[in-house]
Amino acid sequence: MPERGQLERLRIEAYTKADYSGAAIGSFEAYVNPAEITLAYEMEYDSGQGSGTTGSRMDFKKVKPGDLNLVFFLDGTGANGRPLDVQQKVESFQTITGYNGDIHRPNYLKVMWGRIQVKRCVLKSASIVYKLFKPSGVPLRAVITAVFTDNSDDQTRVALAQDASPDLTHVRIMHAGETLAALCTAIYGDPRYAPGVARANGLDGFRQLPAGTRVVFPPLEK
Repeated sequence: MPERGQLERLRIEAYTKADYSGAAIGSFEAYVNPAEITLAYEMEYDSGQGSGTTGSRMDFKKVKPGDLNLVFFLDGTGANGRPLDVQQKVESFQTITGYNGDIHRPNYLKVMWGRIQVKRCVLKSASIVYKLFKPSGVPLRAVITAVFTDNSDDQTRVALAQDASPDLTHVRIMHAGETLAALCTAIYGDPRYAPGVARANGLDGFRQLPAGTRVVFPPLEK
């Protein structure tokens, strides 16, 4: 956390595990906070159109992973009183967000700033434009334009989606005070499914399950 009176800067943390467990292996902090943040989302549908009709029925399929667009400005001229090695900062960004030979893929990332919800993502694309140079060719200014795309492990996706349809498989982690019957009411609309859910999960009973129990709620058979 920044100290009182200190400007909080946008930060990107890198992780090597898909569930983001363990400590971050490194971080990149924006030299100047971005002037704007663009969040892009896209829905995917199946369009069904009958022969001889003029319209189409749009059947919802899924929400595609969203994109986060950021622009980072780097200034090594010293004009604002903060010294910066532009090329070193660019390389730091590439190391944090790029390919990691230890895990044979790019790092898993968290982007965080102020009250914006922490975004779990991976780098989708990036471009670097150098704007100003010393006579020796050393870059003095650069602009990094980066696109990050959503990335979540299976358990996180289920927790975030909270799909209510009984036709889908649901996974829940029991919290203190929750009952299997209440969850069956919320998911299936009927608490009488509790014994069947308990059997499907190999549980001895269903009335008092300890907090932290992972329960799979299978889709209703039609």
